[in-house]
Amino acid sequence: MSTQVVVVGAGYAGAGAVKRLEDELDPGVDLTWISEQDYHLVLHEVHRCIRDPSVESKVAIPIDEIKSPSTEFKRGRVTNVDVDDRVVELEDGEVEYDYLLLGVGSGTAFFGIDGLQEHAHELKGLDDARAIHADVEAAAEDASRDDPAQVIVGGAGLSGIQTAGEIAEYRDEHNAPIDVTIVEGLDEVFPGNDSELQGALRRRLEALDVEIITGEFISEADEDAVYLGGGDDDPGEEIEYDVLIWTGGITGHDEVHGVDLEQDDRSHRIHAEADFQTSDERVFAVGDAALVDQGEDTVAPPTAQAAWQAAEVAGENVARAVEGRPLKTWRHDDKGTVISVGDDAVAHGVKLPGLGELPINVFGGPAARTLKKAIAARWIADVSSPRNALAAWGSM
Repeated sequence: MSTQVVVVGAGYAGAGAVKRLEDELDPGVDLTWISEQDYHLVLHEVHRCIRDPSVESKVAIPIDEIKSPSTEFKRGRVTNVDVDDRVVELEDGEVEYDYLLLGVGSGTAFFGIDGLQEHAHELKGLDDARAIHADVEAAAEDASRDDPAQVIVGGAGLSGIQTAGEIAEYRDEHNAPIDVTIVEGLDEVFPGNDSELQGALRRRLEALDVEIITGEFISEADEDAVYLGGGDDDPGEEIEYDVLIWTGGITGHDEVHGVDLEQDDRSHRIHAEADFQTSDERVFAVGDAALVDQGEDTVAPPTAQAAWQAAEVAGENVARAVEGRPLKTWRHDDKGTVISVGDDAVAHGVKLPGLGELPINVFGGPAARTLKKAIAARWIADVSSPRNALAAWGSM
């Protein structure tokens, strides 16, 4: 019987690893790709769909345009992985494996905040973007200039900033009565990052008339309001909303919580060595699903850029494991950050091939916007085709 290699997940890590495995595996090895969706989503551009749902066709790439004909694809939701019997359990069946690569991505962390998960949108896929668009549109239709719709975005990280920017652009394009507020529990937008970058992002959000509240954590949410800074019997300051979106953190997906692999007790993300091998030598983990060791008590960042880079080595290492060859170690090489703020963008610490890090630490304007488009287009071209990348360029 031929060796069975299974990849779970169609995000950046899963899609990239499948492409590499198709190049590396011997013809006698069977490759199966499992995902809940039959497309790969360019997740770092999904916020564009909040403003304009037609962008979906540019950021959702059909699986058949990515994989080779020899790779078997099974659409289904993973419910468990039995590492003893080497079986991936699905809602409607199971798939046996000899080697498994988990690239299932991450879920949204609600940190136990009362009412938040029940009442807030998240932004982890196309369905989420569609729902946010529909609710923003409906809230605007019911609002007036004297009583505008209130949209609150919880979390001022990359996703929160980009989401707030898209809603503000939707408001301006449609002349809609909407107030947009972004709430961040720490003291600045994009917390923990370069202060010059934080300032550039804040200025662009303010130019889009996005209200920024920092240093106040959401302590509770109900169907009408969020409450800031509460404690004991005091719910805190009440802010009413019509649409609430939460982008405040990540956690492991439910399907990996019970898997018999070493994982973080709080986030349930799977511990993996720098070669992506987990506590089971037949199981590898990559992308946001994993805490990939980077030495000195650090792990790889949960970013699209890190997942892209990791996928190449993870895919090759699974092929090496099949052949009994030594595994490669991986270290994330941070090539900078580019963040959309509506129609504008801000770049920081950018490294270009052959040139190294640019002498300008932070920049925006046409150069940053073009760079943001180029990053998305390059990934789409690599994972599918230059034709798809060209078609998507105008929507990025």
